[in-house]
Amino acid sequence: MAVAMKKPSTWAHYVALLKKDLSQELHTKDMLTSMGLYALLVLVVYGAALAQAGSELDILQMAGGLLWAVILFTSLLGLNRSFSHEKEQGCLEGILLVPMDRSVIFLAKATANLIFLLVVTAVTVPLFFFLFLGQVGAAPTWPLMIAPLLAGTVGIAGVGTMLSTITMNTRGKDVMLAVLFIPLLFPLLWACVSATTCVMCAPEGFMDTFVTSMALSAGYDIVMILISWVLYDFVVSA
Repeated sequence: MAVAMKKPSTWAHYVALLKKDLSQELHTKDMLTSMGLYALLVLVVYGAALAQAGSELDILQMAGGLLWAVILFTSLLGLNRSFSHEKEQGCLEGILLVPMDRSVIFLAKATANLIFLLVVTAVTVPLFFFLFLGQVGAAPTWPLMIAPLLAGTVGIAGVGTMLSTITMNTRGKDVMLAVLFIPLLFPLLWACVSATTCVMCAPEGFMDTFVTSMALSAGYDIVMILISWVLYDFVVSA
């Protein structure tokens, strides 16, 4: 007597895809190594560029923008590689043959990209503080920058996963991803830079600006990730 096999749940599909990405990265360490090395090189370039700036330069006012520039371009490098294994080994075609909601692929890949980006950010931020703010120091409210860091990385991972899927099979995908990625991320980048600068400098009445910037970044994350989730079935099947 044949026994009917139980169909795996959506959660089981999500966990399986996420485990695949995490175990593959832990085995090769391609993305984490390249992103970490790139972030370190950008910090070295910052150091060389600002070495002759003199004491009149207010590095604290620029710190938020400089930090987010590192995070943004480092994430761009990682997103370019996020589907490299699936494309080179033909895994994506096999995954698409599985009878499941295609948006699960988006959620699993975006979660993996978020984890990788958070790991690199957790290393980059202390290095940035040590190299550029060690003598200047930041305001006592600087721990609040965790909020814009989380909001920014969530948005970058979600929107970036969608765009990396769109550009995966295009000619010159590296350039095409950057062309789409940076303008689309500008509202989130602006809000996160504003919130980060506020808590680093803590000017009078900074909490109003901080709350407004965080509300903008949270709204951006919700809207853009929902749009990416809804459209992903069409994008990955195209």
